[in-house]
Amino acid sequence: MEPSRSNSLVESLARLTQSAGIVGTESSSCETHGAFIASRLRDGQITGCPECSRERQAVQEAQERAEQQRQAIAARLERLLGQALIPPRFKTKTFDNYRAQTDKQQIALSACRSYADRFAENLEAGRCLMLLGKVGNGKTHLAAAVAGAVIDQYRCNAMYTTVSRVCQQVKASYSKESTQSEREALDIFRAPDLLILDEVGASYGTDFERMVMFEVINARYEDVKPTIVISNLGAGALVEALGDRTVDRLREGGGVVVVFDWDSARREVANG
Repeated sequence: MEPSRSNSLVESLARLTQSAGIVGTESSSCETHGAFIASRLRDGQITGCPECSRERQAVQEAQERAEQQRQAIAARLERLLGQALIPPRFKTKTFDNYRAQTDKQQIALSACRSYADRFAENLEAGRCLMLLGKVGNGKTHLAAAVAGAVIDQYRCNAMYTTVSRVCQQVKASYSKESTQSEREALDIFRAPDLLILDEVGASYGTDFERMVMFEVINARYEDVKPTIVISNLGAGALVEALGDRTVDRLREGGGVVVVFDWDSARREVANG
């Protein structure tokens, strides 16, 4: 290289270094990556290991890509269903505003809060949660609270729907005007990290409902994705309504059952 060009390059590097606030360099060492040349900044700080910095940057970029993917899935689901994943009525439902005045209510609250707190483990295991029992005892409230915690703490996507809405979605795919196949309609409910299925067994297990519920729950079982089932039926009646194969998949991997067997809170308010 010609001397003039070499000098020009050195001067350019010097100006760049000065503009970055670097006043010198020194040898340093990283416990993980070994020796490196650190830069001494104008304010007296010493730069850290460049390899550690690159690794942190890679992790951050991966997290950002995961968040973008999560948002894209959520947007697609909302677009396909034409509604919010968690309806506005339930978005305000939290663990803190659930009325737990009796021992049984405290047990239900604790079980659902624990499921949310351990959602990373439950997500990995595809562990389901079944909220079973009497009408008006806050089953949907606690399911929505779980969803809110999952979205907020773990940046996962959650969908709330009812069995009748799932069946309507599938039935609509049979129309000649439909742009969806049956499989595409079912896959909508396969996609979320957490699916909340309300009013399970409300029509007490028609053949069509039983078939649709098996297809949805089995697909999520195969993908190792957790599902929250809300039903006014007891455990035995739920098996009759959905069938053994479906309930077995909900129980797989230590599925959690929470029983709501006290008098309705809504009835108490009405009688008050």
